[in-house]
Amino acid sequence: MTDNILKLKDTNSKNAFRYGHLLNRMSPYIRKVLGRTILLILLAIPLGLLDGVIAFSLRPYMDYVVNGNEAQIFEFHGYKIQLQAFLIKFIPYAIVFFALLQGLLRYICNYLTEWTGNKMSNALKMDLFKKLTTMDTKFYDINSSGLVLSRFFSDPDQASKTLITTIKTFILSIFELMALVIVLLVNSWKLAVIGVSVMAIAITPVAFIRKKIKAVSNATMVVGGDMTTNFNETFAGNKIITAYNLQENQNNKFEGQIGRQFSLAMALTKRVGWMSPIMYFVCSIGIAIVMNYGNSLILSGEMTAGAFASFITSLLLLYKPTKSLGLTLTSLQNTFVAMARVFELFDLMPKIKNVNNPVKFKEIGSGIIFKNVFFEYEKDTPVLKDFSLEVKPNETIALVGNSGGGKSTVVNLIPRFYDVKSGSITINGIDIRDYDITDLRNNISFVFQDNYLFTGTIRENILMGKPDADDEEILNAIKLAHLDEFLDTLPAGVDTVVGERGASLSGGQRQRVAIARAIIKNAPIVILDEATSALDNESEAIVQKALDNLIQNKTVFVIAHRLSTIQNADRIAVLNEGELVELGTAKELMQNENGRYRHLYEMQFEIGASV
Repeated sequence: MTDNILKLKDTNSKNAFRYGHLLNRMSPYIRKVLGRTILLILLAIPLGLLDGVIAFSLRPYMDYVVNGNEAQIFEFHGYKIQLQAFLIKFIPYAIVFFALLQGLLRYICNYLTEWTGNKMSNALKMDLFKKLTTMDTKFYDINSSGLVLSRFFSDPDQASKTLITTIKTFILSIFELMALVIVLLVNSWKLAVIGVSVMAIAITPVAFIRKKIKAVSNATMVVGGDMTTNFNETFAGNKIITAYNLQENQNNKFEGQIGRQFSLAMALTKRVGWMSPIMYFVCSIGIAIVMNYGNSLILSGEMTAGAFASFITSLLLLYKPTKSLGLTLTSLQNTFVAMARVFELFDLMPKIKNVNNPVKFKEIGSGIIFKNVFFEYEKDTPVLKDFSLEVKPNETIALVGNSGGGKSTVVNLIPRFYDVKSGSITINGIDIRDYDITDLRNNISFVFQDNYLFTGTIRENILMGKPDADDEEILNAIKLAHLDEFLDTLPAGVDTVVGERGASLSGGQRQRVAIARAIIKNAPIVILDEATSALDNESEAIVQKALDNLIQNKTVFVIAHRLSTIQNADRIAVLNEGELVELGTAKELMQNENGRYRHLYEMQFEIGASV
């Protein structure tokens, strides 16, 4: 899989015009709301037909009530009913009844539209969220948070809610058209041919704007994602923005994005907005022709005034569903574009996945071996070059070296956040790619420099290491992580709610919560990535004690910037530009006067002494 496939900005909605294909893929979600969707369609049919009933009622009303045509007498079971008198009494009540019926049907239809649309959207979002949680780390590296949010949250709404709304409007418009066309034909088939032909001409421009809608929709999606990213960065980086007076810079960036969004919106308006006035103009020509020809039909006696009034009313009412149908088809194309984008997300497949019949992780056994490992994030830009290292069970190995030398990459390869380009990493003699991924990662604990705490309680964050842990295990983890003294000062203790990213806790407190999470997991492999580098001396001392408890009887990888914190490591691996240049104990490496490790140590010592 190439990186371009994972880049959401490169989306082209290639299947946006394959309507059958998209509806077939959407069918599982439609089936979940099929009952209410059918009910919605069944209710939309009489709702659409009612306009035709009202228009048709004008004919007898105009002929026998207004124009006073000769009254007709109907006999029903011995009762004689005069049509004129009946119409005078019946029509006012009928108007109220039909208005009430239309209102009731419209309310039910709107409710069902919202219910089915939201149900489908929620089902899509849930499946997309599951897809999101399976994506490789590389996916998050190359896509902005705003674009991910837009694609995984906004597109499902457009693909499902709008689809149901469009179906309702389409059915409503079709049956409005059918009812009104029938009224036209009943009143005068000659005039009906003219009126319907003109309406058909008016709606034809819709077919020419499909590709324009697709292009603008995709571009709008990208800009919307950029805007959301800007919001996220402004929120998360508020201190940097304030400290460096970057407010104007952020404002200008957002103003540019707003401008691009406005330009795209106006581009879509230019492509779609002209449809309405053109349709209105074409329809007005049709009405003028009908009125002119209708006059001659009335004068020749081929048509009554009531029939003509009913015809004109039907023709005027016909404009609304015709226009609505045109806009609905335009909206439907937008829906299919969004639908195509949604299923492109479903088609994204993580590159890092289980092999057939994966091996269960049992123990470290013979240790962890890196053999001739090559790795690169960007094509032809190697980060690790022929890296080989053997780590024994229960050994603590420290990784040091220049920034960007590949230290974090080494530990990121062990849980398969990324896969090696060539070479291999084995645990107990088995390539890690042959292990069940979930099983492999269940046997690795992490403590990072900036540990992410989720919104919730401290207890909930600790239990992420072992969801089924009992209270005794939680208390033990808290004690070993030296969290107990801190928690005793909080009214709610371990059930204290922490804010987003654990912002309500200090750096040292967040680290100890993360260590407690790692302790309760009790994994045989522990990775410490700059776990104490961002702490002050007092916090570092407490956290270091907690780390000492965590790494007992474990195979440990430690990445440390402060070389003073790794003096007790069993061995130290020195990396430079992605290559292993030295390996040994701290004492052994210091004996090499021209060695890389000694050079780094002396630089830190001199800097520390000068400070």
